[in-house]
Amino acid sequence: MKSYEEAVVFATKAHGSQVRDYTGVPYITHPVAVSKIVSEFDPRPEVAIAAVLHDVVEDTPVTLEEIEAEFGEEVSKIVKYVTKVATPEDGDRKKRFALNAAHYMKGCSGAQNIKIADAIHNLSTLKQYDPKFYKAYRLEKMALNILLTQANSELSAMFVDTVKEK
Repeated sequence: MKSYEEAVVFATKAHGSQVRDYTGVPYITHPVAVSKIVSEFDPRPEVAIAAVLHDVVEDTPVTLEEIEAEFGEEVSKIVKYVTKVATPEDGDRKKRFALNAAHYMKGCSGAQNIKIADAIHNLSTLKQYDPKFYKAYRLEKMALNILLTQANSELSAMFVDTVKEK
């Protein structure tokens, strides 16, 4: 298995000139932040690597097969279960959420931990820059958190603390 640093280089190259919505910072800052959050609760190197790669298949031309060739089957399997499967053709947001949630629930604890860490990081940005969408996104992620039963309970609790109304 390649190193975490090699995964960061790979993801940086794959995401290229993509930037984060609202902030305009290089996109790679998001997967690196997600990997740092998840690593506090799941120290396995393959989980940290998958966290850095978690949006590569969804947002770039990179395939799961390429991830497997570069980083191994275990990392590829984790990335598979954090990658959306629903498309706009599958229906409205509620239907797509249900399809994606069913897929995420099949993932191992590492994949589920990444989904929760991803939600934590995304919610922090949305709360600051798009409070209206934050409210809807927050409810979806609260529902997803309940469904991800293999996730680390302390990470799930951190998520709950993050979304508490203040």
